[in-house]
Amino acid sequence: MSNVRISPSALCGKVNLPASKSVAHRVLICAALAGGKSEIKPFCTSRDIYATVCALKALGAEIKEGKTGYTVQGITPKSGAKLNCFESGSTARFLLPVASALGVDAQFIGEGRLPQRPFDYLCEVLRQNGVTCGSNKLPIDISGTFKGEHFTLPGNVSSQYVSGILMAAPLMNCDVTVEIKGKLESEPYVEMTVAVMGQFGVKVERLSSGYFVKGGQKYIPQKVKIEADWSAAAFFMSAAALGGEVALSGLNFASTQGDMAALDVFAAFGAEISIVSDTLFVKKGKELRGITVCAEQIPDMVPAIAATAAFAKGETKITGAARLRLKESDRIATVCSALRALGVSVTEGADSITILGGTVSGGKIDGANDHRIVMAFSVAASFAQGETEISHSEAVGKSYPEFFRDFSKIGGKVNEF
Repeated sequence: MSNVRISPSALCGKVNLPASKSVAHRVLICAALAGGKSEIKPFCTSRDIYATVCALKALGAEIKEGKTGYTVQGITPKSGAKLNCFESGSTARFLLPVASALGVDAQFIGEGRLPQRPFDYLCEVLRQNGVTCGSNKLPIDISGTFKGEHFTLPGNVSSQYVSGILMAAPLMNCDVTVEIKGKLESEPYVEMTVAVMGQFGVKVERLSSGYFVKGGQKYIPQKVKIEADWSAAAFFMSAAALGGEVALSGLNFASTQGDMAALDVFAAFGAEISIVSDTLFVKKGKELRGITVCAEQIPDMVPAIAATAAFAKGETKITGAARLRLKESDRIATVCSALRALGVSVTEGADSITILGGTVSGGKIDGANDHRIVMAFSVAASFAQGETEISHSEAVGKSYPEFFRDFSKIGGKVNEF
């Protein structure tokens, strides 16, 4: 376990953001399901993407990793595969239906907190449609072939289940309808899946009640450049809102990434935001003020929002956050614990966080082996009154291994100990 000590400092400068982890998962899977060679850039160094690459190789894809990207040759299915998803919930939830639709016998395993995270609803859907599924938690052994024409899922289930079934749909050789009962949470992530499938030649039609995939479609190999990560951008936008000034390059301003909502969130806090070509400029506005925000569609942004709220005048209320309890940590609890460690007044609800901004002191924060907690509160620590120690700093490797390098480049004072 690594710890870091963050000293107060100004954060100003330009950051070349990493490729979107969320997009990269989907692009790699669609490329592996295409019957030919795809070229994907840039190379992604995060542990979660490494998990997806390893799992796809175990299923029979040929993936060569170069300095600038990947060459992916479509899957020749292998039975008896062992897929280590490490700590990547995305890898497991996307590939359980995909591997089942390929008709392979496989075992899914994981590390860290992932074996504790539930897969109940997805496993039940698989069981009802031709798959023997040995458990509802990792390790999960599967056999049989996933087939079906109509799947019904509640809107409050993980959007990754919906995405996994959609990506598996073209393998079923029939028309497939995915019906959503109630409001779909984290809907932008499913829209991202639809967009990436479209890039690879598979059209997904949006229905008033869900999604439809016409049978007979095939994934077609492509050359793809993965856009920059809006989730990563949120941490540096927080830094700018708190008193810095940053320029963030490589972002797609027509992105399907849900965390592009950061533009509205940090503007609401009072940050000044402008766009020139493909670069986003963010700096502190006249006053940082508390906001009310629903996290149902943007759960990954909550740590950055909470860290910013600690300094804002008045109250910030984050609602619709129940899903955060099933992340790499119980993110409602760990966010509240981190805020209290910095002397911030916070109230924890079952699915909400209420923060009263004010003076922020240094302190000792448990990073809880959660990449987003470590990154968000490293930014907050730069504006605190005194030094802050954060444990589990190595967790940033899950999504953004270069975070502390980029953090230091814009003036962050960080020492590992």
